[in-house]
Amino acid sequence: MEEFKVIMRLVKPYWKRVALAGIISLFISGINASIAWLVKPALDDVLVKKDIDLIIFLPIGIFIILVLRGVFTFCHEYLMRSASQKMVMDLRNRTYRHIMRLPVSYFGKNSSGSMMSKVVNDTNALEAVVSLAVKDLLIETTTIIGLAGVAFYRKWDLALVALLVLPGAFYGAARLGKRLKQISRRTQEKISIITEILQESFTGIKIIKAFSMEPREEERFEKNNKDYYRENMRTVRVSEFVSLLMEVVAGLGIAFVIWYGGKLIVDDIMTIGEFFSFLTAIFLLYTPAKRLARVNNGIQRARAPLERIFDVLSKEREVEGNVEKETFEDEILYKDVSFTYPSARHKALENLSLKIKKGELVAIVGKSGGGKTTLINMLPRFYNPDEGGIFIDGTDISTLTFKSLRSLLGIVSQDVILFNDTILENIKYGKPGASREKVIEAAKAAYADDFIKEFPEGYDTMIGERGLRLSGGQRQRLSIARAVLRNPPVLVLDEATSSLDTASEMIIQNALEKLMESRTTIVIAHRLSTIRKADRILVMGKGRIIEKGTHDELLEQGGVYRKLYDLQFRGQEES
Repeated sequence: MEEFKVIMRLVKPYWKRVALAGIISLFISGINASIAWLVKPALDDVLVKKDIDLIIFLPIGIFIILVLRGVFTFCHEYLMRSASQKMVMDLRNRTYRHIMRLPVSYFGKNSSGSMMSKVVNDTNALEAVVSLAVKDLLIETTTIIGLAGVAFYRKWDLALVALLVLPGAFYGAARLGKRLKQISRRTQEKISIITEILQESFTGIKIIKAFSMEPREEERFEKNNKDYYRENMRTVRVSEFVSLLMEVVAGLGIAFVIWYGGKLIVDDIMTIGEFFSFLTAIFLLYTPAKRLARVNNGIQRARAPLERIFDVLSKEREVEGNVEKETFEDEILYKDVSFTYPSARHKALENLSLKIKKGELVAIVGKSGGGKTTLINMLPRFYNPDEGGIFIDGTDISTLTFKSLRSLLGIVSQDVILFNDTILENIKYGKPGASREKVIEAAKAAYADDFIKEFPEGYDTMIGERGLRLSGGQRQRLSIARAVLRNPPVLVLDEATSSLDTASEMIIQNALEKLMESRTTIVIAHRLSTIRKADRILVMGKGRIIEKGTHDELLEQGGVYRKLYDLQFRGQEES
């Protein structure tokens, strides 16, 4: 069975715990078999022959046996749970590490809720399989062997008939397991959808409330939650039907044993002790047989989460270079770069060439969809060119390690990402080892120190998920402070002030201008003042640079830039 082999490979690193649990399971099985064995002397010697010594020692022996079984069961359960929890922890770490190393394009095609579900829900589903299914496989198999040994020793022909019905029951359980496999896949898909809805609802709560869409979101959640309930109940029906099947089989077997065994006692072929010892072995044997039938169900339920997790793990990671580069000395060169997004019909960049010298301020303008953001996203290798290459000081960036490449860049975008941590830790995110004094200096440079001091806890204030407690301007200033602290030689600004009000925009523009001093800067420009200060302006359209020059040169040409200026920037000049 392929699924079982995969589970065994996952458990293999913890084989010592599992092996010890396997040894303990032999003791447990031996104890279970001994209980059935002791029934004969208990009845024949104590009740029939009235052996006084046995009356004293037999209860003590049974007490000791049951205590030992309890101790061994505890140790076995602990070891198997420990192995399964460790397996889940390591698999979850492995899945998370792998996702974090996947290219940005993967995140564009998969929702964060779906990825969260794979890391949390799918790995949790495997924990139950390993701790219960594998545990049952170890204990119940050896218990069945031990009890069957007792039954065959007491009356082999009767045992053969009593156990003859088990293969048919196991076959039926296996057939039901295939049905369970399909249901399990749908169940994992449903919980993934629920996780997505929760993630979207909590991160988008302001929009939901702004448009009074709470009833719609509640209805969407309740519908999918009901679907998940239905799939779970299908799982319950199939699983419990296996139990029902085993009960029917057990009932048939035991009924026959009592009927035929009764005849043997009447005919003096078996003693009462032998019969009840045999009957106890059969009774005890059917319980582990039922659990063993459920093992297949557990393994089938594991198939869907295993497929989903290994689907993620099969995705190719970002291909990292091995060259370290500590400084930026001369120029950035885009050479014949072309790129198409996986789901797009047209190229986002087409045969683009561009040289940016150290210390230059290059502004990029153009209509939406012209390729501006794609151009700057290629520099930190969020995406890789389909054709051509990008070079820093003559070194192809694809040969650089991600850490050394991205340490040369400071990125400030309109989409500010902050974490549910303190202001101090959010500013330090790009440079974890920075001192508190350096953080405060960076905050002052970003015009953030004043509003930070207004909080009762100052720099130790928790800002909430994505900085929910802060205004848009405050979040942006923290993002700039983070870039100031990082102190990169190359600065990339992606419409960093486009979504702000005029007052906030003016403050942040001042902070950005401080940040741009003595740095190589590539900026998707939103303000006329930035454009006028630019050494060069690139006008982009349909993935190409269609015009380039200074502000005055481009105005004189009367081309696309002139039209953009009249539409977008003239009002700023007049005001």
